[in-house]
Amino acid sequence: MSRTVKVGTRSSPLALAQTHEILAPLKSTFPEVDFEIIKITPDGDRRKSAPLLSMGRGMFVKELEAALLTEEIDFAVHSAKDMPADLPEGLQISAFGERIDPRDVLVDHAGRNLDTLPIGAKLGTSSPRRASQIKHAYPGLEILPMRGNVGTRLTKADGLEYDGVIVAAAGMIRLSLESEITEFLPVELCTPDAGQGALAVETRTSVAEIHDLLAAINHRETHITVTAEREFIAAIGGGCRVPVAAFATIDGEKLRLTAMAGLPDGSELFRVEIVGEISDSKSAGQSAAHSLMESGASSILYRAPA
Repeated sequence: MSRTVKVGTRSSPLALAQTHEILAPLKSTFPEVDFEIIKITPDGDRRKSAPLLSMGRGMFVKELEAALLTEEIDFAVHSAKDMPADLPEGLQISAFGERIDPRDVLVDHAGRNLDTLPIGAKLGTSSPRRASQIKHAYPGLEILPMRGNVGTRLTKADGLEYDGVIVAAAGMIRLSLESEITEFLPVELCTPDAGQGALAVETRTSVAEIHDLLAAINHRETHITVTAEREFIAAIGGGCRVPVAAFATIDGEKLRLTAMAGLPDGSELFRVEIVGEISDSKSAGQSAAHSLMESGASSILYRAPA
């Protein structure tokens, strides 16, 4: 293929780092192809003061999907966790880049971890999912909403407005900010979001040559685990009104998937683990959703926020 391929991405430093991460092996494998980066600002980036839970999944991808459908771009690079379970007609995920550390991390200005933070310490996070789980485990901490890119959030972990912030490890690693991390939060404490740490490449279903191009970089294990996690989100349903999460790992020929749902204030939290087959990751995601609802989470999943 000797042509220019247009690649859509958000314009933040992290989004550009993610795009270059996808493009590096493509450029190496297909030196005859010219990859042109097209920066697009989605609605989620413009509405900087809106709470994330009120905006829903897809707030950071819709404009890129629109550019795909109008053929302004040939493929889009997303954080997999930003993508809704149901894609617009005519679009598909054609590849997943290899997932890096899916955990959440604490950045504290004084180098403390969650166990040593004093009662009343203020932690900022952009994620109701993180707030729910941390507040449940550490009810003495104050969890406050925070928006902005990774750099903006880190500057606020100065002990004034916030004592620290909770962010994704993957973003810190991709921006070479590992030295700022105070503590990696175990997945048993804070279940990662579906797709966290993975990159998803979205295309039009009709363009076979782009699918063939991207097949060269699709990471099998990431594809299996994130597919299960996304199927969990689909099975829980679009009407869900509280934070939910799913995280899958491969153990031999088995797929282990942990799922959670909790109230934003941490007062109620449900978590389950199921074991499925890697050959049918979608069924594993559906089973996790069913098990979570059977555990009692159905009582909060569709409850209107207080």
